[in-house]
Amino acid sequence: MEGILSPAESAALKELFEKKLNGVMRMYLDTCARCGICVESCHVYASMPEVKYTAVGRAEVVRKIFRRYFRMQGRFAPWLGEVLEFDEATLNAVYDAAFSCTGCRRCMVHCPFGIDTQQVMAIAKALLIGADREPKVLSMLADMSIAKGEGIEETRADYAQALKNLEGEVKAIWPVPEGTSAIPYEAKEADVLYVALAGSHSIVSAAAIMNAAGEKWTLSSFEAVNFATFVGDSGKAKRVAQRIIDEATRLGVKEVAVVECGTAFRYLRHMIGPQKFRVVAFVELIDRYIREDRIRLDKSRLPESVTYHDPCQIARNSGIMEEPRRILRAISDRFVELRPNREENWCCGGGGGLVAMGELDFRMKSSRVKADQLKASGAQIVTTACENCHSQLSDLNEHYGLGMRVEFLSHLVAKALVLPGERFRR
Repeated sequence: MEGILSPAESAALKELFEKKLNGVMRMYLDTCARCGICVESCHVYASMPEVKYTAVGRAEVVRKIFRRYFRMQGRFAPWLGEVLEFDEATLNAVYDAAFSCTGCRRCMVHCPFGIDTQQVMAIAKALLIGADREPKVLSMLADMSIAKGEGIEETRADYAQALKNLEGEVKAIWPVPEGTSAIPYEAKEADVLYVALAGSHSIVSAAAIMNAAGEKWTLSSFEAVNFATFVGDSGKAKRVAQRIIDEATRLGVKEVAVVECGTAFRYLRHMIGPQKFRVVAFVELIDRYIREDRIRLDKSRLPESVTYHDPCQIARNSGIMEEPRRILRAISDRFVELRPNREENWCCGGGGGLVAMGELDFRMKSSRVKADQLKASGAQIVTTACENCHSQLSDLNEHYGLGMRVEFLSHLVAKALVLPGERFRR
């Protein structure tokens, strides 16, 4: 019958679900009191007020499956309660729940039981992968990252040449001594391995800042972003991260500094277990340089008013909130806060793989509250420390006609660097 899964398909999905059922997950699925405190937490619901876009609405899809297959009443008398069988309609509901959630965890901040909706959605994504219903573009991007790791020796020389071609842009910001590389590559025993993104925009400013600080650093061969985390494939996510772990270990670095990319940073900081090196966000590195007086910055280079968007994975989910504010106060006298901010900040609306998937119409509609927040700040510039956020904020700026300039925090710092002997205003 159309819409019904075979017994074998249902059994396979049940087994996938069961693998996720540790004690914490069972607590998340059993505990929700449907108090509604989380309802107003979600930027999607605040922008598009439908019950399915609440944290509890999304989680209920997973809970109904849980009650059907892992609770006695669901197994023997499913007609007596709210349950969902594995079928086409259920999988469609699972997809809508999983990929209307950015995993920002703002709901968790407000939940009296601390229920982690992102972890509940991890079950939903695992089911979609098992049913071959996940967004294929995310799986393809994850596979490409893995393949790059496997073929790195074949492309290393070409990459090294591409970096040499970028050196002029770095030197234009911060000159280096003759015969010194502006973008060190494959340097062993460096203090910092910098993991960038695909694109010169993530390398040039960072390189200038580290050179200005006199850092002993080297550039990674790999891009930081881990698309497998977006699709929810933990096996692939570990393989993508392992490329960087192996490289850092081989080169003998002390720290891995992750480019302005929230999910890439959070995965490497919190999900790979203890390593011989420390993982830091690049914004932490910049803040350290300022505190240690290793770089000097000129406030006159940034006359416009500027506000800061806290990336969910860096701020709310990793606690890095004061560092970017110290940086901004070092380069601007016109820093204004978004309201709310820090752990209460509204998600940009582009996380969870939505930017990579495209999904422009949904992203714009579901982030109206973010656009309103940006407009209310009155700032001329919005800066952030995350690639996904930068892309989403740029789209919001254009879609809603906000008239702001969207900048990476590292780019603003690079523009404010003061050369030796140059006069500047603190």
